[in-house]
Amino acid sequence: MKRFFSLLTLYIYIGAVALAQFQNPVSFTTTQKMVSDDVLEVVFQGTVEAGWHVYGTDIADGGPTRAELTLETQKGVRPDGKLRATGKVVRQMDEMFGMEVSFMEGTASFAQRFVITEQEYEVGGYLTYGACNDENCIPPTNVEFSFKGEKDPTQPPLKGEEKDPIQPSLKGEEDVLSDSTSIAISSSAEDSTKEVSPLRGDLEGSLWSPVVNELRAFEEGNSSLPLKGEGGGDDWVGSFLLGLLGGLLALLTPCVWPIIPMTVSFFLKRTDDKRKGIRDAAIYGLSIVVIYVTLGLLVTILFGASALNALSTNAVFNIFFCLMLLVFGASFLGGFEISLPSSWTNAVDRKSGAAKGLLSIFLMAFTLSLVSFSCTGPIIGFLLVEVGTSGSILGPTVGMLGFALALALPFTLFAMFPAWLKQMPKSGNWMNCIKVCLGLLEIAFALKFFSVADLAYGWHLMDREVFLSLWIVIFALMGAYLVGWIRFPHDEDEYDEMGEVVQRPRTGIVRFFLALAAFAFALYMVPGLWGAPCKAVSAFSPPMSTQDFRLGDNSVEARFHDYDEGMRYAREHHLPVMLDFTGYGCVNCRKMEAAVWTDSEVSRLMTERYVLITLYVDEKTPLPEKQTVQENGQQVVLRTVGDRWSYLQRSKFGANAQPFYVLLDGEGHPLTASYSYNEDVQAYVNFLQEGLRQYSRRK
Repeated sequence: MKRFFSLLTLYIYIGAVALAQFQNPVSFTTTQKMVSDDVLEVVFQGTVEAGWHVYGTDIADGGPTRAELTLETQKGVRPDGKLRATGKVVRQMDEMFGMEVSFMEGTASFAQRFVITEQEYEVGGYLTYGACNDENCIPPTNVEFSFKGEKDPTQPPLKGEEKDPIQPSLKGEEDVLSDSTSIAISSSAEDSTKEVSPLRGDLEGSLWSPVVNELRAFEEGNSSLPLKGEGGGDDWVGSFLLGLLGGLLALLTPCVWPIIPMTVSFFLKRTDDKRKGIRDAAIYGLSIVVIYVTLGLLVTILFGASALNALSTNAVFNIFFCLMLLVFGASFLGGFEISLPSSWTNAVDRKSGAAKGLLSIFLMAFTLSLVSFSCTGPIIGFLLVEVGTSGSILGPTVGMLGFALALALPFTLFAMFPAWLKQMPKSGNWMNCIKVCLGLLEIAFALKFFSVADLAYGWHLMDREVFLSLWIVIFALMGAYLVGWIRFPHDEDEYDEMGEVVQRPRTGIVRFFLALAAFAFALYMVPGLWGAPCKAVSAFSPPMSTQDFRLGDNSVEARFHDYDEGMRYAREHHLPVMLDFTGYGCVNCRKMEAAVWTDSEVSRLMTERYVLITLYVDEKTPLPEKQTVQENGQQVVLRTVGDRWSYLQRSKFGANAQPFYVLLDGEGHPLTASYSYNEDVQAYVNFLQEGLRQYSRRK
């Protein structure tokens, strides 16, 4: 909705659900196969749900969770090389981590080879992998495996290489990583796993009790928290209003505005029946709607919502979108004129003259669409890119419906009330003014698409301060144009009473206020050069992490990284708790922290009113003793601190995706619905304030 209220601060957002559900987007099967008489290969074959991806093996420390193999049982075999990603690996730059990452989509497969050194062999352990989509990440997940067998009895066992059966395989070959490996050898492979509860003491035991039903009750309507993602209508309304705004702007261009009185007069004069004239004008307007809605439907049919959404993150297409908007902007500034071949227009015009009835009216509307393309084309192109890449399957169609209604409505209204034609503003230089402003806006938004490609390739040509500098200059130039300080090729000369050209034409009141807004917006962005959030443009500008110089730091630090200790502290000090389930390799967790946690009100509420407990589900610190728990009828081994917190999230809250935020009282009961990935700052503030209200009532 926000993108409608100001074209300068269009906000295209990713919808998110209010309650993160338990997700299992990847399923693996493990098999063993003999590559040769003395070489065994263990294969992990995974099926990945649409929209999710599994990270590869060659990701440096500090990035997302890479795939690793841990051996717990190793008898009569030694690793031959490292764990390999054998599926179709995609590599791209991740702007949040500042590094290139690799991942697989659709299917994910890994393989590890072993050399058999004894007649009988046994190998077992687990594969650890990480997976994410555009909104969530699951915690590092283990795939257990265990195989045993016998070597071909005709082949003698290998000797002479068993002094260090592991080290040669880890160090003897080149790899992308220099100080990390894709194979981990458990130092306690012979230890027995103790089946104990992961809970410690009576107090902690009660705090680990499941509250899934309580969270579900909030989700079903007991919470007044207004979160995005609760319905699918917001995107449609926003697309419609954005299209409506685009249609109103196209209406005021020199290609459309002068045609209105001529077209309406034609329909009213070609028949003595006024009602028939109004009907023909209404059909003419309806034909315009049909033409542009059909265009929106064609875009959806040709690409589909998922393809358009994929294009929005594709670096090559973002460069194409950038160049396209630059061309459209240059045409609006008067550099050249984009028009369709005149033969098309002449052919349709001849057919409309020869046709009769409804067909002739439809062809006249189609002629208008072709003739006005030099003005409407850049606006339509911009709308289809912005609305189409928002991810909604009906986005292009709904956007074109709004555009067409705004464009068609005047023809019907002026036909119904022809006296209004005398009050229409006459064509003039003011229409060129609209075209120039639209051209500057298209150039500004072209930088947004270039920024996406710049982040993907890691060029660092469009860091945040560079982006803001260019936007400051663009909107300052818009203000200068509106007050008459600069002019463009298609601006008409203004004359005084003596017929001489006025060197400095007078600035109208409307242009003055528009110039005031443009200058004010440019000044608003200036503090962003020193690290100010500039929330009105945060949806378009590169992330704060790309900025070299920043004054101040609104980062939020957790008081505790242990659930039991944090809950004891909260109970003793009578404070509510905010649990933050996150991960070192969670991309969307970093996005939330950069876009939402840096807000002053969010930071104040989290640090002053809550006990913040941050739990990293991919924390690799081993537990003092491995623990086994029963989950869904199966035994699950908890080996690390991250395993413990991941189990807590699954068992207590019924969720396993990150980021995941939940507000609790001192007894471990939720105060409101949980919160997942959603960069709407106001929704996050509402989430925190609702928790405080519920906590006060319970006290």
